[in-house]
Amino acid sequence: MKKTFYLFLSIFASITLLSCSQQQTSSCEEESFSFAFMTDIHLQPELNATEGFRAAITEVNALKPDFVITGGDLIMDALGVSYGRADSLFALYEEVSKDFNMPVYNTLGNHEVFGIYEKSGINPDHPEYRYGMYEKRLGKTYYSFDHKGWHFMILNSVKETEDRRYIGMIDEKQMEWIKGDLLELDPETPIVISSHIPFITVYTQILYGEYAPEYHGLVVENAREVLDIFTDYKLKIVLQGHLHYLEDIEVYGTHFITVGAVSGRWWQGANHDVEEGFLMVSVHGDDFCREYVDYAWEVK
Repeated sequence: MKKTFYLFLSIFASITLLSCSQQQTSSCEEESFSFAFMTDIHLQPELNATEGFRAAITEVNALKPDFVITGGDLIMDALGVSYGRADSLFALYEEVSKDFNMPVYNTLGNHEVFGIYEKSGINPDHPEYRYGMYEKRLGKTYYSFDHKGWHFMILNSVKETEDRRYIGMIDEKQMEWIKGDLLELDPETPIVISSHIPFITVYTQILYGEYAPEYHGLVVENAREVLDIFTDYKLKIVLQGHLHYLEDIEVYGTHFITVGAVSGRWWQGANHDVEEGFLMVSVHGDDFCREYVDYAWEVK
């Protein structure tokens, strides 16, 4: 088993680089539970993606986390393809996911939003348009659950635009749900959010320069408004996908962790030197440690 401890980018008052292994403090020597975060799987019959996903699942099963959270883009694409193609991809994901030995909590990504690109040929009045196919196959697009004293919120960060594209956005209805969900929570309860599209990232600045523009769909556009809801709560981790990149930005005690893709560069090798992998999180009390696991997949 090959494990790679990648460098995470951490932002405090200044920017420093540290490795995950340096975070293995004594507080995490006896974990109370662990979970895996697997994002950007992009499952498809081509490029040996099914075999690759099964290899990642085998690695997760060997590590025996309490559960798995997926971070969206579970399938290659439902945005701009026919009904038959999209439905077959969801069916494939359902079938392969049965290999997990623990519960799986899914997050919707932009590639699960069915038919919104006009090239799909799907009319907006189709009963499975937009989120319908995902909800039919995998369940709600946002929800929460509790585990051993921690609260987990799975959010839908993908919103269709009038011109049938998408942006990163938490809509008003969902924001009201977040407020209601938090009202039922002790403010001292540690909280984890899963959002496919990042709330905070330095992706463009690091890769393309400090003045590189961010394009629509790269980040959640109303992130600050959403995060303000959590001001009086203990938001510990925001798990993010979408970028096939790896970073950990700490802001006022919250870690915004963008995680590398299970598919790497869409099943064609590493992406920006980040190998195919997933995140393991070990929790003890209200503290946690994290480790990016390279499951040693090679392009075939």
